[in-house]
Amino acid sequence: MAQLSTKIKSYYEANGVSNVDFTKDVMLQDDSDGNGAYIKEWNLDIAQPTSAQLDSYETASNTAESNATVDETRRQAYGSWGDQLDEIYHDIDAWKTRIAGVKSDNPKE
Repeated sequence: MAQLSTKIKSYYEANGVSNVDFTKDVMLQDDSDGNGAYIKEWNLDIAQPTSAQLDSYETASNTAESNATVDETRRQAYGSWGDQLDEIYHDIDAWKTRIAGVKSDNPKE
């Protein structure tokens, strides 16, 4: 199940908003009562979504979260830019093979 913040991101992007500050524009709260997080405050010029509207973004949000995890795994496997540039300088073909392996071992949805 996707996080509420990810579903909100999918919602605002679909409605033409490019960026939201979750400390000013949209504030979430979890009262630790077993009901999970909810929108405490909505300060955007677009309508606050209903639960049903946010639920419609579940699949897209799950994919976004999964791909974010893959991106982080790939970044760690790639190594630093400096190390990659050194590897490219010494043997670009080996670098290409290694990077292709990282991508194939960590596919995106």
